Amino acid sequence: MLNDLTTSFVSRLRAREPAAWFELWENFGPILRSQLARWGRGRIGQETVADLSQETLAALSTAIDRHDPSKGARFSTWLLAIARHTLGDEIDRRMAQKRGSGRKALPLEEALSTSGSEPSPDATYEQAVFDAKVGAALRGAERECDFADFSVYRMRVFERKSGGAVARALGFSEATVSRRLASVRAKVRTRLTEVFSKYSFTPEEWEELSRNGLDPNPNKSAEAAFDEALADVYHRFSLAEESHSQTPSN
Repeated sequence: MLNDLTTSFVSRLRAREPAAWFELWENFGPILRSQLARWGRGRIGQETVADLSQETLAALSTAIDRHDPSKGARFSTWLLAIARHTLGDEIDRRMAQKRGSGRKALPLEEALSTSGSEPSPDATYEQAVFDAKVGAALRGAERECDFADFSVYRMRVFERKSGGAVARALGFSEATVSRRLASVRAKVRTRLTEVFSKYSFTPEEWEELSRNGLDPNPNKSAEAAFDEALADVYHRFSLAEESHSQTPSN
């Protein structure tokens, strides 16, 4: 049974709501570009990769009306099947141009219905999707928070500075630092729940939070472990985003 957030988001995509499509692009566009580049194995340049990643979402816009996430496919698998189909179409088109013939492209709806028979997404891709979800939650929390509050959280958790050092740097008391830290942590937990509810089509995807030390249920005794696990994910996807931004176009 899908939760209300997932159902609502899929409904927004089906209604062609621009904000919903931008949200999907903002959160998962970098992953699509990276995956398409890996599949291309040097046969396609970065400009083509960027075009194909956008075409993937365009293809998704036509497939969303036929998609039934309640059938058990993971969100990550669903997105990957569409990306694979988009790249396959591009390679087929190029082969046809070179040889005057080519394999007939598989219709998208057939590709999606048979995607379960294809190799499962690898661990690198699944980790990237998980990290992107966490990144989306952090961006949402940051937008919701006062700048000073999120600065406290960033310095304490991501930069791993002591409470005393943060207090001195920002001109707060250590008690104020602790209160602001707790306030932001609560917002991050709420955002994690929202994001993973929205982008998880299966119980297994939802359970990835707990398996990675990010149980969204408040537990004061586990706050330090939660912050540490979140910092690990933050640094991992920050490095990935930096790598994407520095990749030259061909």
